[in-house]
Amino acid sequence: MKSKTAKLKNNKNKSGSGNSSFFETWKFFVICIIIAIAFRSFAFSPFHIPSGSMKSTLLIGDFIFVSKGSYGYSKYSIPLGFNFNYFDGRIMAEKPERGEIIVFRPPTMPHIDFIKRLIGLPGDKIRMKNGILFINGKEVPKIQVDDFVEELANGSTKRTKRYLETLPNGLIHYTLDADPTGKYDNTREFTVPEGHYFFMGDNRDNSTDSRSNELGFVPFENLIGRAEVIVVSTKTKIWKFWEWLSTIRSERFWTDPQLSDEQTKQIKLK
Repeated sequence: MKSKTAKLKNNKNKSGSGNSSFFETWKFFVICIIIAIAFRSFAFSPFHIPSGSMKSTLLIGDFIFVSKGSYGYSKYSIPLGFNFNYFDGRIMAEKPERGEIIVFRPPTMPHIDFIKRLIGLPGDKIRMKNGILFINGKEVPKIQVDDFVEELANGSTKRTKRYLETLPNGLIHYTLDADPTGKYDNTREFTVPEGHYFFMGDNRDNSTDSRSNELGFVPFENLIGRAEVIVVSTKTKIWKFWEWLSTIRSERFWTDPQLSDEQTKQIKLK
């Protein structure tokens, strides 16, 4: 009898230990998922560059991290926020600075993420004349530098005129001019409404941005976060993972999309 009782106790202990181990494993995975969702919702979010509107700053195939807390949080900062409308406005709000590269959702297409450069602040007057940017009636200076050269799918190369543009706050960045008579090289004067922002792509002739009625001004609430770092870059399609190793652009890994002062000095000296 004692032997049978001992065996029953051992079996119960083994069963309890197995259930406990199974529970702990699932608990670990659930915690990991919660942490991942929280990290993506409130800290950093990955973003894939799908178009060439920000060339040569950001290229198709760049994977970047966007800091979600740069400007505080709105419903657009949180996954499925547009669908569930968690709350209105922004909490812990911080105003963006001119020249920052920002992910946002335009009011005309609130279900799509866009990434552009912030050009106009509330109250600014923005206009393009003959391919030159004017902010509040003053020409934004730019100097021509080396062409942007890219390899096309057919093996040929394409050269596009590239400039260094200096915004009123001193931030310097690249712009491309693919067409001297482009669609948005001459525009009306835009006055940015209070609580809104004016965005433009660095690839000025190939960017749907605030110069078009399709996108327009962007409310502060619609900002998602600031582009912080290019983590990985590849020339192939995102789903062609078997081609990643042969098409990586390793020189772009973990680089800042914004030019540093030292980089702009070196570019000007060339």
